[in-house]
Amino acid sequence: MRKISKISLLVADLSSAAIMRAYLLAKAIKILEIEVEIVGFLFGENLYSHLPSQFPVYDLPGSQFPKFGQEIIKMLPKIQGEIIYAIKPQVASFGVALLKKIYSKKPLILDIDDWELSWYGGDDWNYHPTPKQLARELLKSNGALRSPHHPLYVKWMEKLVSWADAVTVHTDFLQKRFGGTYIPNGKDITLFDPARYNSEASRIRYGLSKYKILMFPGAPRPYKGVEDVLIALDKINQPDLKLAIVGGSPYDNYDEQLQQKWGRWIIKLPNYPAEIMPDVVAAAHIVVVPQRDTPETRAQFPLKLTDGMSMAKPVLSTRVGDIPEILGETGYLVDPASPEQITEQIQLIFQDLDLANERGKNARTRCVEKYSIEAMAASLKSVISRL
Repeated sequence: MRKISKISLLVADLSSAAIMRAYLLAKAIKILEIEVEIVGFLFGENLYSHLPSQFPVYDLPGSQFPKFGQEIIKMLPKIQGEIIYAIKPQVASFGVALLKKIYSKKPLILDIDDWELSWYGGDDWNYHPTPKQLARELLKSNGALRSPHHPLYVKWMEKLVSWADAVTVHTDFLQKRFGGTYIPNGKDITLFDPARYNSEASRIRYGLSKYKILMFPGAPRPYKGVEDVLIALDKINQPDLKLAIVGGSPYDNYDEQLQQKWGRWIIKLPNYPAEIMPDVVAAAHIVVVPQRDTPETRAQFPLKLTDGMSMAKPVLSTRVGDIPEILGETGYLVDPASPEQITEQIQLIFQDLDLANERGKNARTRCVEKYSIEAMAASLKSVISRL
């Protein structure tokens, strides 16, 4: 492989969860001894400030069209890598990368870590405005088409996927839809190593020592099935069982809705920096990833799975998308939207927690083999060498 000195990771929105995928790819690229820079637009709160500052990040403010066109012009000369790696088929990443590729002739990799159109109805979504509606959405200051994230632009970008020199995806669903090389999210197995943490000490540190802890280490959303776990806790009705939700939802008041209905079962923990999360996950008895079956979830690889696997925790999840393949025989699986089955599995796990923890150790082994940063790097090396 010809030695590549630098790769530019281009992120559509540095204030979205896409920064996590970019950060993991950057860590994998670094293992290949290639310099990495992260460039992108900020449409909201600066999320990358919560990540260790291992990589240089250049950001410009996100805005609406037509002003966003000026930001794109400012961004193009800042993309210095010999390879452009666009995160998500969005105008603000893949669209900008295509422009850079056209005039610089630099090779372009597109990473697809989610089916963006699934949030709008998937293949059923169409845009057929009346002339009056089209004019309003283009010309009014708050017109929908002024947003670079409008689903119409996403649909256009998906039709241009073949213009990329290589494509990487992180689920089987996405690979079947878009092709490309399967590169699932990797975990830093050195940081997330249960040997480095004491579970009892962690439970004391986070005020969880009195309870048997089910942990959901992420932002609850209706499709993530947290309600199904809480219904199960209602059924079990055991005061020392608690669901610890780490971070909460930055999107809306869904947290408050859960708290109002099931507050007696919930312990809310704040957001923690990435380097603290292994210590937080160490406090769990069970990590729960109760995804419901929707077009969005079928395309996803929940990072919470490898949070639990890497820390040798029993993982309770659902038969949705790639989850059964990711866990193999090392987790506990139920049908989606099935609080009754979740109830049974929670009781089963706590009846023989030693056996469940042995299964968790097997999950750790599987994570090291298949879902580590090193495994990502090995797959990325073959993609880069073909370019």
